[in-house]
Amino acid sequence: MKAISIKNPGNSEQLEIKEYTIPKLNEGDLLIQVKASAVNRTDIMTRENKQLAEPYPILGVEVAGVVVENSNNSDNQLVPGTRVAGLVNHGGYAEYVVMPSNRAIRIPDNMSFESAAAIPEVFLTAYQTLYWLGELKPDETVLIHAGASGVGTAAIQLAKKMTKARVIVTAGSNEKLQFCKELGADKVINYKEEEFDQIVLNYTEQKGVDLILDFIGASYWEKNLTSLKIDGRWVLIGVLGGAIVENINLGKLLQKRITLKGTLLTSRSDDYKAKLTNEFVEHVMPYFEKDLIKPIVDTVFLLDDAAKAHRYMEDNKNSGKIILKVED
Repeated sequence: MKAISIKNPGNSEQLEIKEYTIPKLNEGDLLIQVKASAVNRTDIMTRENKQLAEPYPILGVEVAGVVVENSNNSDNQLVPGTRVAGLVNHGGYAEYVVMPSNRAIRIPDNMSFESAAAIPEVFLTAYQTLYWLGELKPDETVLIHAGASGVGTAAIQLAKKMTKARVIVTAGSNEKLQFCKELGADKVINYKEEEFDQIVLNYTEQKGVDLILDFIGASYWEKNLTSLKIDGRWVLIGVLGGAIVENINLGKLLQKRITLKGTLLTSRSDDYKAKLTNEFVEHVMPYFEKDLIKPIVDTVFLLDDAAKAHRYMEDNKNSGKIILKVED
């Protein structure tokens, strides 16, 4: 089968297409013929990881495709031919991949493989950070940074449709902000032109927000502290703005009684991912089936153009997901 790995850790030019044998199943696994995969920041982090040792992994942590074989004899739902999507432990940039059957999301009949591939990583991350970690409650206010990113567009929809929360987002262009408004954001802020913490305070009558989903990290530290209300929650998902904060005043965290949590979904255990997926399927997939929530696809690249797709993400051009089309 055809799949994409790396020659050596480094930039997008290190991506290469190679021939691999079709992966073997362990008990409880599905063998999936991949129709579409998706590009995530974690793929870029893996590609650049100087600590990786050979043999280098096949990239990709989410797929949509068709079940070829199910080794779980107790599961008669996921028969060959069933359309599924879900998280995989690497291997998504390939024509075939193995996935634990308890992580499979059945694709609605009205959804394409490209759209389905835009669900697992970002919507599961958004659901996890909003509800499992962020404990978002009805009518609370959430500040979502990088609102036009894959996770950002997912989080806007979940917060509005499932919780009727007030949603404030930041993004770096007026086009991206308009897109966030169309998805349901109540207040949008251009972080390149405006001081988001002051706008947040004005919008919330100086109270601040209940929850922040933060992809940025160090460069937003002080403004995030200012933006949170007393007893606010802060979930750190990424460090696009740096990982080192100089001269931290922990007293501000204490004074506001702020809860700060950090998370990465990719490194979670198989059991954690299965539980998260199963809850997501129960509570969120009905919204997809009724077209109340939708996967957001920005651009579709062919698998052979994975390097272009990586550069497109690194240039922050996307609003929503970047998809790799593997096979018709």
